[in-house]
Amino acid sequence: MKPGKNKLILLVLIALLIGLIFGYFKKEPKLTLKQGNIEVPQKRSIQWNNDSEFKDSIIGIWVKKKVEYGPKKGKVSNPRVLLARLHSKTNIQETNQIIMGMKPWGVSGSSWFFNKLGDYDFTFTVLTTILWQFGDNPEILYKETVNHLLEVLLTEEGNKFRRAAPKTFGLFPETENHILMTEGSRYLKNRWLAIHGNDDPKYDNTGNGMEAQIMDFLHDMKTNGLHEFNSMPYIGYTITALLNLEAFASQKVRKEARDVLDYMNISYALGSYHYKYFPPMRRRYERASWHKLTTGYHSVFMKAWMSFFPGAATNFDIGEGEAHAIIGACMPYRPADKIRLMLSEKGNGYFIKMGHGKGSCPEIYTAGENYLLSAGGANLGKTSQIVARPITLFLNDEAKELEETFHLAGPGTNFMEWNNTGVYKNFACAAGPVAIPQGYQAQYKGNIWSIFEANDKVLVAVFSSANLGILLVFENQDPQTLLKKLENKNPDMESLHTQFRFPDGLLIEYDPIAPKDKWVITKVNQSKLDRNYENWPLIEGSFYP
Repeated sequence: MKPGKNKLILLVLIALLIGLIFGYFKKEPKLTLKQGNIEVPQKRSIQWNNDSEFKDSIIGIWVKKKVEYGPKKGKVSNPRVLLARLHSKTNIQETNQIIMGMKPWGVSGSSWFFNKLGDYDFTFTVLTTILWQFGDNPEILYKETVNHLLEVLLTEEGNKFRRAAPKTFGLFPETENHILMTEGSRYLKNRWLAIHGNDDPKYDNTGNGMEAQIMDFLHDMKTNGLHEFNSMPYIGYTITALLNLEAFASQKVRKEARDVLDYMNISYALGSYHYKYFPPMRRRYERASWHKLTTGYHSVFMKAWMSFFPGAATNFDIGEGEAHAIIGACMPYRPADKIRLMLSEKGNGYFIKMGHGKGSCPEIYTAGENYLLSAGGANLGKTSQIVARPITLFLNDEAKELEETFHLAGPGTNFMEWNNTGVYKNFACAAGPVAIPQGYQAQYKGNIWSIFEANDKVLVAVFSSANLGILLVFENQDPQTLLKKLENKNPDMESLHTQFRFPDGLLIEYDPIAPKDKWVITKVNQSKLDRNYENWPLIEGSFYP
């Protein structure tokens, strides 16, 4: 071995050792979260349509795409092209020939310096979908093609449930999406072989422990939430792996996977408005500049599922989410009844807090009949990998980008320094100014407050300075009367830096420059609040009567 290579390996080993000593590679310990007072809905009574125009259109898009060749080329797209062709029964013989000619281009798990050909699980997860959807239909997926999938392309089998990233000596935890893709596909290959007559003990998921380990991993997700919550881009691959388990696993595992999907989807439904969704997220920092509101990958799955609801729209905008739209459209999972309802109807509104545990910021939402305010969270140090977003107001309008909304953030302009947790019922504050979208002019101005008529039902009240922004939302009120009440109840601009009194007398106190691990809101009517949001329950809050 060359001296230079030896030196490089030594440096990497030293870095791993230092990382172990200082806990750099150690994920924050997860404590079991309280479940909160809001249950994840499970009831299903909707008679969904079997097909949708959206499904046909997205399959049509993928059928026209070409298979790419070479390591990592087409790692995401190739199996989806094949899936679309098989669903549309297009070029069946050629498609089988393509699969027969494929070889594994890499290995599963996170890609890094010593695992440069990692990420093969992005490919074989959807090949697993193909196996289960068409493997018992030899007119579409030929017998020899099925054998090639099982013997060559689906490389993970047996019981090697791996929670550490490859080639890190077990020191670096594998990421959530990779565990689900790799171990879910391993489990489903075992299950296929066992069901189809292979009695080798290594394929017995009950006997070899795979069933128990998958169940344990899924149970942790549904009770403690996701580590990679709202991640861009990984949430799409997490959902894909869960959809495979929900469709093809044993009844017990299917139930656990469905529970996780339902938890994720009620969280989405509570935190979104007309598919506008802009929550804080964990991973990746380079996605902090992503300002799209309606085409995030979770939104794309929701749109795909909702296209099967009777009378639903079919002309959904999916932006760059084609890879996830086809999976959502081709898999059998559908959201629970209340998730579907909450997605489109907010009732009289609500105030919701969602905990994500140690080392994570929460999600906080307040909604009315015609709007939703979404808190942006806080970064808890570089290794937390949390991207904080602005506090954002969603209205019943055509806004698709952050810049088209009322939003606020602070202190400063660097999201790593923000604490954008300052949201309470119909109220938001941050240590920075309120951004007013183009085209809006204040209809009424007082000494302190400006009133914007968002539409015929929603009024937005704004106080904005360089170091403090306050935004309030009111429904079905007279703007001139509202302005007068705000000015009367809050006549002192200096006091606004620490407290605000609603027209009905409710007093909110806050600290806009609170430490990033504390909720900005401090008291309500002089009663102290639990500001240690790392200990907040999974989902708690109240729906307005």
